[in-house]
Amino acid sequence: MRALSIIALICVTAFVSENGSAQSISYLGFECLNAVNVNDPTPTASRIESRFEVIEIRKDGMLRLSLSGGLPRFVDSSQNICIDSDTAIGFIGTPNAAGTVGLPLKLDRIEAVARINEGDLVIVVNSIFTDLSASRGAFSSFSTSRIQPVSNTLFLKYDAQIASFILKKIIHNKGFVQTNGSTAMFPFIEIIVPIFDEAESEETPRILTPPSEIVYRLDG
Repeated sequence: MRALSIIALICVTAFVSENGSAQSISYLGFECLNAVNVNDPTPTASRIESRFEVIEIRKDGMLRLSLSGGLPRFVDSSQNICIDSDTAIGFIGTPNAAGTVGLPLKLDRIEAVARINEGDLVIVVNSIFTDLSASRGAFSSFSTSRIQPVSNTLFLKYDAQIASFILKKIIHNKGFVQTNGSTAMFPFIEIIVPIFDEAESEETPRILTPPSEIVYRLDG
């Protein structure tokens, strides 16, 4: 009975069709010009689609989603909106997954979790951005990689008149990682550890409101 109630709730919000088959929601926008800079929402002329697809409906009311394309990026100081496919989806650094393509391997999709409650949809997406650019130079010089854990929490409201979800806010947060290396051994060794000193943290979580309406439309 509880499972049926959950499915009925999802059907009311039209995120899943009556026969229970997975659907998706999507927002069509423009790719970010400088995807690696989370403070730059300047768009390009290239179209890109941010899409969430339902891949599992859990009995506890939670949903597992698949995100492709990226997430809308906006900041308080600009009216621009672009879709970030680099930091929002991230990269993978596992050699077995990359194969002969090389590292880091840019992902084309990432899983997310969500919860629907009376038309309010909350989605949480966690990713890791990295360039794995560590290298050893002449003598004892070296450069380290850029590694950035990223978390985005989206708050959307269902609008029955247009059968779409309206993005109301995003909470954007970045983790802090310190990298250091050693040239005393060969090959070059890079060590990655979390930063625990609050004084080294560059920013706190940001609560962002879109400068204009962002509509995620239902796809059949």
